[in-house]
Amino acid sequence: MEKEQVKAERKTLVLSLLAGLCGNATLAVLTSSYVTFSIFPVIAFGMALYCLYQEYLSKPMTEGTPAIAFSCFLVGAFGYSAFLRAQLPEMGSNFLPLMISLGLLFWVAYKMGIMKNPAKPAKA
Repeated sequence: MEKEQVKAERKTLVLSLLAGLCGNATLAVLTSSYVTFSIFPVIAFGMALYCLYQEYLSKPMTEGTPAIAFSCFLVGAFGYSAFLRAQLPEMGSNFLPLMISLGLLFWVAYKMGIMKNPAKPAKA
């Protein structure tokens, strides 16, 4: 895999994480009475989706990237939900969103090759 293609893949994954985070923030702003209204999550969600779409149009995705990108989207959404519930305990427990986001984060790290064991040196 080329270095430029790896950069493009990371950019796609970061944009999908940001889109999940801003999407859940937009949903919380528009539907929850605990969260005060602000237009900025809506603008950020639109911009993240636009940038993600432009990235999709400009560069082809490697095999397995769409599944990892969707997982990053869910990590952002569940992560914001856990953060919001930690700030506002009257919304409920943050245990389930936190466990889901951590599980998905470990799966993404495994699929990206971050959790692989380094090669052990040979004994003399």
